[in-house]
Amino acid sequence: MEFQYSLRNFSKPFKRFIAAFVLVLGIGYFTGLLFVNQTESTSPGGVVENYNGNEDVAEVKVMKFKKGEREMLTIIHTHVLSLSFIFFLLGVLVWGTDIPVFWKSFLSIEPFLSVLTTFGGIYLIWLEIPYVSYLVILSGTLMTFSFIAGAFFVFKSLLKTPLKN
Repeated sequence: MEFQYSLRNFSKPFKRFIAAFVLVLGIGYFTGLLFVNQTESTSPGGVVENYNGNEDVAEVKVMKFKKGEREMLTIIHTHVLSLSFIFFLLGVLVWGTDIPVFWKSFLSIEPFLSVLTTFGGIYLIWLEIPYVSYLVILSGTLMTFSFIAGAFFVFKSLLKTPLKN
């Protein structure tokens, strides 16, 4: 038994509801990325410094200290849970688009792998394995591109006229 639905066939009011949800979801997601930029965690060294501090550097603009275990567990816990919900809901919507099944599968499964890789990598960085920062940046970037693509295809489907029976 296969569960199928098409976003394009929903009523206009329901399409507007979904569009509003995805728009606000995107604003929230990209606000989080602005925060990442504020912490200067967009380079491998910046990622390491954000979690392990920079007390050993003589002259810095902003002094940062190594995060405690409780803080790290809180960061990882809240991000993994919230991003899982975000990508689950977006993935359900992606399955209602007209794109090929391969891309539906990729855009609905890949973000979960990126969440685990990104936040697992952040924990490894905190455990003093700094070269994982490259993987964290790569997986975080892939997660963001998956979000953008998923949201784009959802919006594109919402703009299409319903199919006639």
